[in-house]
Amino acid sequence: MHSTLRLNAKAERRLKGGHLWIYSNEVDTVTTPLKLMEPGSQVVVEMANGKPLGVAVVSPEQLICARLISRNPQQFLDASLIVHRLQVAMSGRDLWYPHQCYRWVYGDSDGLPGLVIDRFGDVAVVQISSITMEMHRQEIIDAIHKVAKPKTIVLKNDGKLRAVEGLPEYVEIVHGELVDDCAPLIENDTNFMAPVIHGQKTGWFYDHRENRAQLNRLVKGKRVLDVFSYVGGWGIQAANHGAAEVHCVDASAQALDWVEQNAMLNGVADKLHCWEGDAFEALRQLKDNGERFDVVVVDPPAFIPRRKDIKAGELAYRRLNQMAMRLLNKDGILVSASCSMHLAEDRLPDMIRILGRELDREVMIQHVGSQGADHPVIPAIPETRYLKAVFARVLPTR
Repeated sequence: MHSTLRLNAKAERRLKGGHLWIYSNEVDTVTTPLKLMEPGSQVVVEMANGKPLGVAVVSPEQLICARLISRNPQQFLDASLIVHRLQVAMSGRDLWYPHQCYRWVYGDSDGLPGLVIDRFGDVAVVQISSITMEMHRQEIIDAIHKVAKPKTIVLKNDGKLRAVEGLPEYVEIVHGELVDDCAPLIENDTNFMAPVIHGQKTGWFYDHRENRAQLNRLVKGKRVLDVFSYVGGWGIQAANHGAAEVHCVDASAQALDWVEQNAMLNGVADKLHCWEGDAFEALRQLKDNGERFDVVVVDPPAFIPRRKDIKAGELAYRRLNQMAMRLLNKDGILVSASCSMHLAEDRLPDMIRILGRELDREVMIQHVGSQGADHPVIPAIPETRYLKAVFARVLPTR
């Protein structure tokens, strides 16, 4: 017999509208006390009148205290449901990405909250960030074997969210092996080795794939600057698609070593220049040196990790984009990206508009991109659409 979680009156409206999250202040804690619920357990969610709405997994001490996994009150998370959800998720990705390099599971969007799986052909890299998914760890591994039959499975369980759930951090190859702790992938006709053991998150960021494809159309013969380059996702693709010269900036010497390896993999090492150091300091130094570029890409980490960071984060985005814009030639392209879900969608274009006026430049926004098809958006949950990429042509004032 599973426990129930009863909602306050009218609290079901968001869920009926397609949302999946339940906040702690929406729960009737007199009838169903959250403090008595076991973290990671599954509960039947009921409206205030007792009518069942579905099944949710609970994190009773969090603000988002429960996440709906099924609208069928008899459908609980088990081995067969995990297999089914992996199959559905894979069929959606294979339509878009024939190389089988993609984000296979994107948490809530694929009905598996707290689970991310990135696929690199025969390598699957798993990130578990919730107690529920940790409890089903072996069933997830078995389901991956059954659905994809990969040669290698890596558990990259070292993310910050695990600490919030009170889970230990660890990285483990649970099946097969890796060469040099990396996994090969192909993105937009460019080869990479993703550092899935020692790199950030799963080792690669598939979310910008479509935005990089847009940039690749614009770079032939151009001088390109890739700031916060990590392993060269933007820069190496630009070089591979005809850029004359590519400069990559990152604070990590290890990341720049991976950039150089990926450049050699594609035969473009002769076009590459690496700058190790703080991005803001590097941009200032480049400006002082009189450097100018046809294209500048700024793709920083999330400057607004929490809602309370919005003011400071927006200032950081503003400063970064101002410095980037100053490095553009008379007719240049600025690609400004943000992975902060708390940055409102209209803020980045508006920031670039304001900076253009301040620097006496004419700004035309030619394209605004978001995440690719392997990061599907739930229409009722705006937080699932977090990525922004603004492509702006920056000209002298008319």
